[in-house]
Order: sequence, then structure tokens, then C-alpha cells
Amino acid sequence: MKSDRAENALLVSPGLLLLALAFFLPIARMLMLSVMGPEGFTFSHFAEFIREPYYLNVLWRTIRLSFIITLISALVGFPLAYIMARAGPRLRLWLIIVILLPLMTSVVIRTFGWMVIFERGGIISSTLYDLGLVKRNFTLMRTETAIVIGMVQVLLPFMTLSILGVVSRIDEKLEEAARTMGCSFLQAFRHVVLPLAMPGIAAGSLLAFTLSASSFVTPSLLGGPRLQVLAASIYSSVTQTLDWHFAAAQAVILFLGIALTLIPYFRLTGGRHG
Repeated sequence: MKSDRAENALLVSPGLLLLALAFFLPIARMLMLSVMGPEGFTFSHFAEFIREPYYLNVLWRTIRLSFIITLISALVGFPLAYIMARAGPRLRLWLIIVILLPLMTSVVIRTFGWMVIFERGGIISSTLYDLGLVKRNFTLMRTETAIVIGMVQVLLPFMTLSILGVVSRIDEKLEEAARTMGCSFLQAFRHVVLPLAMPGIAAGSLLAFTLSASSFVTPSLLGGPRLQVLAASIYSSVTQTLDWHFAAAQAVILFLGIALTLIPYFRLTGGRHG
């Protein structure tokens, strides 16, 4: 028994060491920077963030866009995951390949592709102009719509695969029993599949929200400097104003905000699903 515990401790120690060096140590350093000033311990950096309407707007934009992106990803990903779970082996394989294929391409390259599509003279602008729906100088670049579309495309595979793992384990006989009792397809889907798939939806939503809230590349390229999110604001504080303490304070706010999303997740899943 003792030897088993020693072996388990030996096996887990490299992972714990890596976690300590790559996660806990940087987080601790960030926390120290956020409360340190020229005269020692201070909360002035957090007070500055709260006092400035600009940074509060950045924080609100980050939360609002992350929620919208997560909601759209769930609305698209859940039906797609259900179709994949109920499809035949060959169709399921091809759908999984289609879902995973974007992950094999750098997010920077995919975002540049969206920039070409959204820019003036791109496919969307030209098509809408030919239909007489917009003016010649119309562009989706540097808009929140562009950020949402680009981020949904990035996060949809994570949402779909998180839900797929749960939906695949739902017994089809439960749906058949509901249909036998007089439920329509939509009623069986709503009262049987949706509640049982909730752990997967919650896990996928948590993953999509956290990745969206902390994303830097796609929002920066598609939104531009005028529509900054919190991650871009942190980057600006480090590289432009060289204010590491204020950047650390913003990072702590972002970290705490993401950590708070675990509360509704555990309430939805009852703390039983990871």
C-alpha cells in the first residue's frame, strides 16, 4: 500500500512541478506586482482601473462579447454535436474531420483570412453592395460583429466536441421511449436530450467563455485598436506605457473574472462532472 502511494506520488510529481513553475509561480508574481508601488503595498492600481471609464468600458466589452460568443457557439455547436452523435460511423468521421480541420491551421492565419473577407472589396462587402444593401465603403472590419464571427469560428470546435462527448453517451432508447409516450421530436429533444446534455453544454460554455475572455490575437486583428478587449489592454500597458504594475492589476481582474465563471458551472453540474 505504501509502495503504491510512493509510486503514485513519483508519477504525479513531474506534472505538479510543471504546474507550479508554469502556472502558480507566474500567478503569484502577477499578484505581487498588482499590489506593489513605489512606496510599497497599495491598491492604487485597482483604484485607477475602477476610476477610469475607459477601462470599465473595456471590461464590459470583454464580458459582453465573451457571453455573446459563448451563446452563439452553444446554439450552433449543440445541434451539430447531436447530429454527429446520431449519424452513421462514416458521416460522423467526416464531420469530426471538418470540425478538427480548422484547429490544424494557426489562429493567426485564420484571422487574416477573415480580414480579407471582411475588408472593403471583400466577398461580404462586394456581395452586399451588388445587392444594393450597403454603400460602397461598407466594411465589417474593426467592428464587434467581426470579432464575434471570428471568435465563434475559433471556439466552435471546442464547444462541439465538449457536447459530443456527453451526447454520445445518452441512450437512444430514452428518446424512443419519449416518442412512444406521445412526445414529438422537439419535445423529446427538449425534455430528454437537453437536460442530459447539460454537463457537456456547461463544460463547453465554460471553455468557450474563458478562451474568449482571454483571447488577444483575433479581437486585436479584427477589432483594431479602437475596440480593445482586456487582454489587448494588458498588452498595451506592458508594451506602450511600460506600466507593469497596472498591467498586472488588469490581469488579476481578468483572472478573477474567469475564476468566478466556475461558480455557475459547478451549480449547473452539481460538482460531479469535473
